Amino acid sequence: MKVKDIMVKEVITVHKNATIKEIAKTLIDNSISGVPVIDDEGALVGIVSEGDLLHKETSPRLPDFINILGAIIYYNGVEQYNEDFKKLMAGQASSIMADTVVTVSPEAEIDVVVKLMLQHSIKRIPVLENGKIIGIVSRRDVIKLLIN
Repeated sequence: MKVKDIMVKEVITVHKNATIKEIAKTLIDNSISGVPVIDDEGALVGIVSEGDLLHKETSPRLPDFINILGAIIYYNGVEQYNEDFKKLMAGQASSIMADTVVTVSPEAEIDVVVKLMLQHSIKRIPVLENGKIIGIVSRRDVIKLLIN
């Protein structure tokens, strides 16, 4: 079975300049947990998930460090701290989104999608054709196959 057989074709998106409030409202109003972010031409530029929005309600995760003779040396988690802080201060989709997005073509096999979801710990994968979003596949779409 191919992605085109199970993907949702009416993809809900937000513009890269959408505010955090607009993104949250889009997720809640449509009962979805993430949304692709597009630019002025409709091209995919990122994705925002509920997890990204949670950063607005918490402090950044502090990096691991050691104190040697009064000098603080950070050895793990500095990049994560910087990313958390960036999301805490974000006001628009372009500032809070993940800009590296795993995508598939409509001709991809479902097992490929499942492997990508597990490998990257993601819940949804946009479907692109000629650089444009034509669908999206979520974990729920794949799990529905277990019923049929």
